[in-house]
Amino acid sequence: MPGTAVINSGNYTLEIDTGFQYNAFTLDSATKGLLNGTTFVLDGTQQFADVTDGVNVINVRRGRRDVGDQFSAGTMTFTMLDTTGVFNPFDTDSPYYDPSNDEPGLAPMRRVQLARYSDANVKEYLFKGVIVNYNYNFALGGLDTVTVYCADDFYLLAQTYMDEFNVTEQLSSARLSAVLDLPEVNYPATRDIATGTQTLGGAAAFTVTQGTNVLGYCSQINEAEQGRLFISRDGLLHFDSRLGSTLDPAVADFHDDGTNFKYNGVGVTFEADQVTNRAVVQILGSNNPQSADNAGSQAKYFVQTYSITDSLLHNDAAALTLALYLLDPEPEARYTSLNTEMMLLTTAQKDVVATLEIGDTIAIEKTFPSSGGGTTELAQDLSIEGIEHTISVDRGHAITLFTAPTIVVYELILDDTTYGTMDTDNVLGT
Repeated sequence: MPGTAVINSGNYTLEIDTGFQYNAFTLDSATKGLLNGTTFVLDGTQQFADVTDGVNVINVRRGRRDVGDQFSAGTMTFTMLDTTGVFNPFDTDSPYYDPSNDEPGLAPMRRVQLARYSDANVKEYLFKGVIVNYNYNFALGGLDTVTVYCADDFYLLAQTYMDEFNVTEQLSSARLSAVLDLPEVNYPATRDIATGTQTLGGAAAFTVTQGTNVLGYCSQINEAEQGRLFISRDGLLHFDSRLGSTLDPAVADFHDDGTNFKYNGVGVTFEADQVTNRAVVQILGSNNPQSADNAGSQAKYFVQTYSITDSLLHNDAAALTLALYLLDPEPEARYTSLNTEMMLLTTAQKDVVATLEIGDTIAIEKTFPSSGGGTTELAQDLSIEGIEHTISVDRGHAITLFTAPTIVVYELILDDTTYGTMDTDNVLGT
């Protein structure tokens, strides 16, 4: 199997784009300059260097920790031991040095990708992005190290600013696509954009001003939609419509009793910060903020407000609907995070957990001691909002999942005693 073995976890590859096109046609070359050849072609293929062997620990963070947070750029960091000096940017003899352009092959803004091979030898990506920074530590009398900082393509959007943009009234998904297609943005076609449910305004008040940050504006689109906007593990810009009930069953069922998917840690929260009992939403160009209140919750937990003052929604009615959507009047104890390790899982389970994605549904079940003696089991279906990987060649692969409440409904099945009743739990599928 290709890749480098990580103890009790599988085989992995960490690859960096060197900037070379290993099969590119080259004028005046005896081997690469052959006309009508099939080996060396005009556009060429980028050469990726596998640096897994020189890496001790890889850390990946993607998504958000709570459903109320905005998504930011996913990140990956790792440190390489430079035992032979090949990663030194001043070493012109390094195999990664590009003599034709007189520059290091391993340089900032080059592509980077981390992958794991499944039991069926399928290469599954865990992170794709660009290198932001190399930090070299030239140790006198010791081993040189290189710490590499990477970010997914949200970083590119964060570094880009828009010209003035005269918008038209359109769905959130259409607005997002229009922004990404702007010539000053020129985002690639690596996208997975679901059709939005919310209409955004197109009057003069919604005109995007010169110098608006692209990622900031895309986040504003998602704020109006209240979906998910993130870069997937395989590098796609992913957009979900407004979150609600789902027909998707749990991809993995985690138990603490030694059955199903095992885990070694779970976070539980039950706090006042979960409460929103007053929500105010005001659209651009309006002096008429729309508010929603839950008086009973305010009497118990005081007034706790969620406020949006520059919503892109097209009218006050949509703003009021959003305000009502944002109300969360009662705190509930819930599982907020889960920790597991590959060494706890079967081979098949490892393949599932490694490829879990933001937006997937999981189930977590925990056993609690009862005050009256015995035990009580509590199971919750939750959506994954954030994922962290820590991969150590000699210690294995640990994963932390950050979760949010979700409501799983089931497709109506005629004549079934459990799923044959049409109610809030059983619905017609689409």
